[in-house]
Amino acid sequence: MPLDAVRGALAAGGISLTDGAWPGDAGGPKGLSDLVRHAAPHHDLIILGGGDGTLNSAAEGLFDTQLPLGVLPLGTANDFARTLGIPTDPLAAARVIVAGRPQAVDLGDVNGHPFLNVASVGFSADLARALTADAKKRFGVLGYGVVAARLLWQSRLFTAFIEHDGTVETVRTLQVSVGNGRYYGGGMAVEASATADDGQLDFYSLEVAHWWRLLGLLPSLRRGTQGQWADVRAFRTTEVVVRTSRPRPVNTDGELVTFTPAHFRVRPGALRVYAPDAPAPFLF
Repeated sequence: MPLDAVRGALAAGGISLTDGAWPGDAGGPKGLSDLVRHAAPHHDLIILGGGDGTLNSAAEGLFDTQLPLGVLPLGTANDFARTLGIPTDPLAAARVIVAGRPQAVDLGDVNGHPFLNVASVGFSADLARALTADAKKRFGVLGYGVVAARLLWQSRLFTAFIEHDGTVETVRTLQVSVGNGRYYGGGMAVEASATADDGQLDFYSLEVAHWWRLLGLLPSLRRGTQGQWADVRAFRTTEVVVRTSRPRPVNTDGELVTFTPAHFRVRPGALRVYAPDAPAPFLF
């Protein structure tokens, strides 16, 4: 869809737009947050067009300035928009910004790095490393499945030490995931009842004996009901630490940003985002 129509809808709703210079690759991962900080004294809100990675890179700047965020879902998966019920059509999303109101949403944090959707250690981190920008461009959301199928048979369980709520658990797992919102990875669900404003993190660990066990789990992983399975450890908390025998990369919203030991926390009500008052259910 031409962005002229989106800009027209925003202008018709009384929003005066100022174009920001994109920081580019030279700006590094903090470039977009720096741009938000620079714009803060002269603007009332920030409107970002992009996917979860783009929103993630602006999260610290939005947290620091407390400028409300309008989302135009222009990325591959747009899972944060799905969680908040923001329409995936950019023109409809622009109308939400015009007619809606900023709502307080939580922000996840791992070792000081923010995440909107899910942070994970294990298979998803390997997938994030292998899923190149070219694969996303060529295959779109299907790119996740194409690359995942190639990696899955190579995957091995690893030992993780999970500290939460006064307990320490030792597990053999294929992946541990910590969710702030509901959706991630192109429409997977970390937990069916999760929201981005409940002040909680949703944790699960895939403690499967064989990789092919995931085939049976796939429908539940899509619905967010995997915690009902005997070989999936799941709980809700506000803080959890994951340690491994050797450092493992941590994937946040599709980007590898830190390594284990990983200290996960929730920042309740950290961001303000324009969203429909009653998020629409996302149907598969």
